[in-house]
Amino acid sequence: MVRKSLDFAAIERAAMANIETIVRQALPRGKMSGHEYLALNPRRADKHIGSFKVNLRTGKWADFASGDSGGNIISLVSYACDVSYYEAAEHLAKQLGVGGVQHD
Repeated sequence: MVRKSLDFAAIERAAMANIETIVRQALPRGKMSGHEYLALNPRRADKHIGSFKVNLRTGKWADFASGDSGGNIISLVSYACDVSYYEAAEHLAKQLGVGGVQHD
């Protein structure tokens, strides 16, 4: 199987323009708090909202209880959906209507 080349920068820009929608889809049981989205960690038996946070301005996220973290919205979708970074980017490209193909 040949993977197409994705334009990760274009996908990230489109994802950031729609970050609230994407974060709510990836982490449905969360809540807004200023410029952050607080949620349950989908990878552990989290019972209380608070330690898992997404910065809605930067896309950076972290679980301060487990130490898991990431630098952008693509890595958040990868983590939350338990898929590879490439698969998360491909999913977002389709969802957001980003062509995704990067030309050399």
